Amino acid sequence: MTDANTDAEAPAVLAARIARYRAPRVPAHKGLLARLGPGLITGASDDDPSGIATYSQAGAQFGYAMCWVMLFCFPLMAAIQEISARMGRVTGQGIAGNIRLHYPRWLLYAIVGLLLVANTINLGADLGAMAAALNLLIGGPIGLYVVGFATGCVGLEVYSRYERYTSILKWASFVLLAYVAVALVVDVPWRLVLYSIFVPSFSLDKKYVVTVVAVLGTTITPYCFFWQSSQEAEDERIDPAAHTLLEAPEEAATEIGRMRFDTYVGMGYSNVVSLFIIVSTAATLNAHGITDIQTSAQAAEALRPIAGVFTFALFAAGIIGIGLLAVPVLAGSSAYALGETLGWTTGLDRKPLDAKAFYGTIAASTLIGLLINFVGLDPIKALFWSAVINGVVAVPLMVIIMLMAMRRDVMGHFVLPRGLWAMGWLCTGTMAVAVGIMFATW
Repeated sequence: MTDANTDAEAPAVLAARIARYRAPRVPAHKGLLARLGPGLITGASDDDPSGIATYSQAGAQFGYAMCWVMLFCFPLMAAIQEISARMGRVTGQGIAGNIRLHYPRWLLYAIVGLLLVANTINLGADLGAMAAALNLLIGGPIGLYVVGFATGCVGLEVYSRYERYTSILKWASFVLLAYVAVALVVDVPWRLVLYSIFVPSFSLDKKYVVTVVAVLGTTITPYCFFWQSSQEAEDERIDPAAHTLLEAPEEAATEIGRMRFDTYVGMGYSNVVSLFIIVSTAATLNAHGITDIQTSAQAAEALRPIAGVFTFALFAAGIIGIGLLAVPVLAGSSAYALGETLGWTTGLDRKPLDAKAFYGTIAASTLIGLLINFVGLDPIKALFWSAVINGVVAVPLMVIIMLMAMRRDVMGHFVLPRGLWAMGWLCTGTMAVAVGIMFATW
C-alpha cells in the first residue's frame, strides 16, 4: 500500500477507533463518589446563596406553580454543561483557552471582562448572605463574618493540596441536603407538587414571566461553563496516565461516559435541591401570605415563626455551607478564565509561587467581593446587576461554545453527536428568549 493510500485511509481508521469507544463505560472498581467530580461540584455551586434567594422568591410568590421550571431546566442545563466538560477533556483547554486560539481577542476580552464583573458581584452578594445567615443563627457582627468567610475561602483554595481540596468541595456539596430535609419536615401537599412538576402552569403576568426568566438565568449561568471545562482540563493535566482525547481517542469510552454520568448526576442534584427550596418556601411562606422575599437570609428568617426553629436553622445553615462551596468556584472560574485569556500558568494543583497571577486573581476577586459589603451597595441591586451582566454574557458565549463544539479544528472527531447538538442549541435559544424578556421587562 502506498503512503498516499495510507494517509487517505487514516481518518477512516481513526473514526472507526473512536466509534468503537463511543459507548459509555466506567471502570467497575470506582465507587460512586470517585466517579463524581467537576459535574457534582459545578451543579452544587449553582445553588449558591444568591440562587437560594431566587428559588425562595419563586416559591413564596407563586407557590407550586414554578415547580415545572426545574424539570424543564434540567436537560438544557445538563446539555450545555456536558458540552463544556467535553471541550475541556477533548482539547486540554478551558473555554477561554479555546476561544483564545480560535476567535478574535476583542471578543475574548469582552466576554471574560464581563464574566469577571458578574462573578465578583455575585461573590460579594454570597459572602454577605453567608454572614447574614450566621448572624441569624448566633448573632454577632456581620462585617467580621464577611471577612472571616472570605479569608477562609481564599486560604483553603490557595494552600490546600488539589486532591484534598476537590474532596472538600465534593463533600461540601452534600450540605444542600439540608433543603431536602426542610421540605420533608414541613407539611407539603406532595400530590399537588407532582402535578405541578409534570403539568406546566403558564401565565403572561409580568411578575410570573420575570420570575421564570430569573430562575432560568440563575440555573444556567456562565461561570459554571468556565469552571467545569477548566476543571476537566486540569484533571487530565495532573493525571500522568491521562491524555486529551485528541491525543488518545481510545480513552474516549471511559472519559465520555464518566463526564456524562458526573454531569447528569451533578445537574440533577442541583435541580432537585432547587425544587425542594421552591416546595419548602411555597408550603410555608406562600401558604401564610408571605410573598416578598429578596434575599436568602430573609427567607430563613421568615421561616422561623412559621416552620419552627429547627427548620429555620437548617435553612440558614444550608446558606452558609453552600456559600463555602460557591465562593471558591466563583473566584476560581474567574481565575481560570483570566489566566487562559492572558496565557498565565493556571491550576489549583500549582503551588502559590508557581501560579502567582492565577492565585492573585482568586484573592483579588474575593477581596473586591468582600469590599462590596462595606460600601453600602444594596445586595438586591447587586444581584440585579449581576443577573443583567450574566444575561449579556450568556447568549453570545453559548453560541460560541456551540460553534466551537462542532468545529473539527477544535474537537477533531469528537464534534457533538446530533442529540447533544440539538439540546445545546435548544438551551441557547431558550436563554436568548429569556434574556430578551429580561431586557424587555427591565
